[in-house]
Amino acid sequence: MSQASGRGVAVQEVAKTKETDAATQAVRTIPTPEAQALRHAHPAVLLSLFALRFRALVADPVSAMQSSLPVVLALQAAYTVTCLPAAGSQGAKAHRKLRPGEKKKASPETAGPNLAVTTLVATVLSTVSAGALHILLVLFGAPFLTHLSHTFLCSLHLSLLGLYPLFYTRGVASKDWLEILGARAPFDEAFGGLIGAGVGAWIGAVPIPLDWDREWQKWPVTILCGIYAGYTVGKLIGGTLAFGKRFSDVESVESS
Repeated sequence: MSQASGRGVAVQEVAKTKETDAATQAVRTIPTPEAQALRHAHPAVLLSLFALRFRALVADPVSAMQSSLPVVLALQAAYTVTCLPAAGSQGAKAHRKLRPGEKKKASPETAGPNLAVTTLVATVLSTVSAGALHILLVLFGAPFLTHLSHTFLCSLHLSLLGLYPLFYTRGVASKDWLEILGARAPFDEAFGGLIGAGVGAWIGAVPIPLDWDREWQKWPVTILCGIYAGYTVGKLIGGTLAFGKRFSDVESVESS
């Protein structure tokens, strides 16, 4: 009986270990001084530039969103290349512990992925994903037959902020994206930024139907405000207080 129970405990421990290894891991930022400095400066720079362009956004949303896209893309590219490990790199996945006396074998992965290619792929995937986000915004109440350029450019900003870092760090791994789309991924700066941007966009829609007759209530000014504010807050929380945690952890605590 004692041997059987011991075997049962051992099997359970092995199963838990395999489950932990198979689960998607949170992506840590690169621990260099330059990366840490840019990591903290990045949200402030984004919000400052958005504040400087706010009047232009209210006056002409399409022109303001379109002209600011290259700047936003450049900021996101600089942030990801400097602060985050690229998909397929040793920093983006768990390391296998070497056995005693075992030497680390050289492999093509040791050199790491091509950052230029990873950045280009993340840019292309983010641009394509803006179409899906456009449809999602329409389903949530965005104008269907009018303001098409407004909605698409808003979706593109949302994609560059929320999805670009995830494409850069996760690539197109199906297991990772199933957890991300199912809100089961662990929190880090990239996933926290996506959640924050989505929640911010939803909250940003609240002032639009109110009878205040303000110029900034027109579509999609408040949505974009919520996206940028939510992204910075979600990125901050995901990289600090909630790092490595999952929504399922909150549910388990509430149930207990």
